[in-house]
Amino acid sequence: MKRTGIIVVIVIVVMLFFGFQWGISTGNKMVTMDEGVATAWSQVENVYQRRSDLIPNLVSTVKGYADFEKATLTAVIEARAKATQVTVDPTKLSPESLQQFQQAQGGLSSALGRLMVVVEKYPELKANEGFMNLQAQLEGTENRITVERQKFNEVARGYNTYIRQFPQSIIASMRNFEKKPYFEAEKGADKAPKVQF
Repeated sequence: MKRTGIIVVIVIVVMLFFGFQWGISTGNKMVTMDEGVATAWSQVENVYQRRSDLIPNLVSTVKGYADFEKATLTAVIEARAKATQVTVDPTKLSPESLQQFQQAQGGLSSALGRLMVVVEKYPELKANEGFMNLQAQLEGTENRITVERQKFNEVARGYNTYIRQFPQSIIASMRNFEKKPYFEAEKGADKAPKVQF
């Protein structure tokens, strides 16, 4: 009996040791994945900031050609100001904060779209080398935004999947790891916009 008791105690200690090691390893992996989500979010903000930084140059260039289109230029400037005021802490990503960020950025995208429609009225502006360069940079930035948003969603999906699987979900709930929201298409994005000149 005595020998059996010692074996049982050893087995229990070994199981506790490996369980503890697994818990530490799983928790550390969650921290790494959470940091990956934060890094991906930083890249999303980085490309949105790049777009925001290009706008004053674009507005200045257009302003020289289209002085009487002040309402459109003002809308772009105001939308940029609103978009730069909305910030999201990557450690506290929530569906609400992400939606608020998306709405502010969507307002800026819409204002830029209206500006590009106005630009169509000015053939000499479209031929201006500085404007063409800015337009190409904005188009490139919009593509980067799409790519970084996609990367963010992929990293968030991997993280969300991992913390929701059993038995990792036990460690996730003990250490307060919460599901991260995704970027989603804006309402009406499935319909092509109407462009009229």
